[in-house]
Amino acid sequence: MRRVRVLIIGSGPAGLSAALYTARAQFSTVVITGPQFGGQIATTHEVDNFPGFPEGITGPELVERMKQQAERFGAEFVYDVVTDVDLSTGSPFTVTTTSETFVADVIIATNGADPRKLGVPGEREYVGRGVSYCATCDGFFFRGKKVVVVGGGDSALQEALFLTKFADVTVIHRRDTFRASTALQTRARANPKISYIMDSVVEAINANEHGVVKSVTLRNVKTGEVTEYPTDGVFIFIGYDPNGGLFKGQIATDADGYVLVDQLMRTNVDGVFAAGEIRDRIWRQAATAAGEGVAAALSATHWLEERAGELEPIEGELSEQTAGD
Repeated sequence: MRRVRVLIIGSGPAGLSAALYTARAQFSTVVITGPQFGGQIATTHEVDNFPGFPEGITGPELVERMKQQAERFGAEFVYDVVTDVDLSTGSPFTVTTTSETFVADVIIATNGADPRKLGVPGEREYVGRGVSYCATCDGFFFRGKKVVVVGGGDSALQEALFLTKFADVTVIHRRDTFRASTALQTRARANPKISYIMDSVVEAINANEHGVVKSVTLRNVKTGEVTEYPTDGVFIFIGYDPNGGLFKGQIATDADGYVLVDQLMRTNVDGVFAAGEIRDRIWRQAATAAGEGVAAALSATHWLEERAGELEPIEGELSEQTAGD
């Protein structure tokens, strides 16, 4: 077993920001990266809306820079996957990965949420090359073009409305009615830049010779007719699944599995904090996740400082802790 002061689960902007702050506060910090270092943002070809990069930056480069900054202050990154978390005994908590076991005084959960996938040919291959799950992130790159939005709930119509700032939008929905609120449907129907293909599902996403999306293959669920519909981009909004399975039955969540926290990013388990998309069902932005990671780390730092005399010493960690600014 490895004894650490702070264990962060997840390596997206929330986890990387939390690691920077707890490591800078001189607390031994280990980040378990999960299956995808950097989270969803690491799959984004170009990031134009993260503060401090006026020329833009690629997702992989952004998370690598954040990692290096946290490492500068002593954060350790373990490229592994957490398989079990035991919160039953209270702090210190036991966290098991595929290769080792950690005992941590504090856990910061930042393991995110995953957009639900269509599971069709071309979807995975063309992420960042026309396929997107975030209109706010990528809509700007489709100025003057034509895109499709897949989905029929509030998120789909909200994102479709947002995308009309840049592109002509076609909403594709598998039913003949929407699940979105009446108010959103009214707004969307009134927008001349939105058209609709109902009773249809996407069966494949197709690319041109340069590997960039050129069309979707559609099947009408009532008639069975298959057609190819030209488009420059495919925005998929069929829901999100928070990655809270590790904490099921141990931490309070809402009905959809999003972890509940207070304004200090504290969960209902003393010593366990959460930040980013594992608890944020609204914004889902790299910058907001980073801010939440900072907030969770500062709360964790104060939590540890209040218990400084009770904590078991850890080799290599300073005996007198300071939070920094």
